[in-house]
Amino acid sequence: MRAHRPASLLLAAALASAWAGLAGSVPTATRAGFPPGSTGYHTYAEIRTDVRAVAAAHPAIVRTFSIGKSAQARDLLAAEVTTSELPESAKPGVLFDGGIHGAEHLGPEAALALLHWLADGYGSDARITRLVRTRSIFIIFELNPDGLAYDISGGRYHEWRRNRQTTPGTTAIGTDVNRNFGYRWGCCGQTSSNPRSGYFRGPKAFSTPEASALRDFVASRVINGKQQIRGYVSFHTFGRLVLWPYGYTKTDRTPDMSVDDHAVLVALGRGMGTRAKYKAEQGSDFSVDSGTSRDWAYGKWKILSFIMELGVWDNPGDWAIKPETNRIRPALLWFIDEMGCPYALIGKAATHCS
Repeated sequence: MRAHRPASLLLAAALASAWAGLAGSVPTATRAGFPPGSTGYHTYAEIRTDVRAVAAAHPAIVRTFSIGKSAQARDLLAAEVTTSELPESAKPGVLFDGGIHGAEHLGPEAALALLHWLADGYGSDARITRLVRTRSIFIIFELNPDGLAYDISGGRYHEWRRNRQTTPGTTAIGTDVNRNFGYRWGCCGQTSSNPRSGYFRGPKAFSTPEASALRDFVASRVINGKQQIRGYVSFHTFGRLVLWPYGYTKTDRTPDMSVDDHAVLVALGRGMGTRAKYKAEQGSDFSVDSGTSRDWAYGKWKILSFIMELGVWDNPGDWAIKPETNRIRPALLWFIDEMGCPYALIGKAATHCS
């Protein structure tokens, strides 16, 4: 049985047709299934069907939308989970995304699991009900749908991390979307100017439509001159790690990171790590890299940003979906909760939180 299926399969099937009108024609490759032993993972089409079914079942708290198009014109599907009881400016925003690397299939499963926990828990779980009422929770389910579709094309894995964008002047295909963000783009570590490298950063920052779509969405959340999104978690695989900024340098705290920000990033990272039984460390302690969404979100906007490396290897069988996503549930709910005033963790609520 597939993990996180909506309660009504009939409703899901009906919504698949309705959603096609928003997404446009879906390339044939999206209908290819996962290899045997992994069919519990969601294809791009199944992600859309599931998300739309949850939104139809919970219209008062779940709003779906697209933040833009992929290189092959697939919608980058997102949802906001909140109520209308408070104005947007009064609710801290919390952002999650999965699938920025096509071959990392546990990431979208974590994003879907989070949607279900929030939707199913609203009205029955007191903590979740409070969080949905007092936060704007944004979930981007598959930030690289072209990479996902290609990775499972032909019913087998291709270990494809990049998008499927062509590079002018070459026959190479694909840019690593998580090396394409504009903060410290191309400066350091595990990044490449070679279009055939798995870590190809693109010819310039934000040359991928996927990175540009995330950039523009985050910019759209500035309300009354203030960035509403306070916290960000990007789901990756693997290693059971929580990684805080920065990844581009081994320096613990750079001049653009305040003492309090560094302290709260460490506190949040370790707090999530404790609850998920993950190791928590600075991103560069795991791998020096640059042009990542985590470094950009903090470097550009001072959003408290993290990568979560899920599981213990790439592409475990579908038996791993439920235990690995359930493992991080306490950490994610705690993180959303702490975004009310994260600086309270370091005793600086009076300084930073009005």
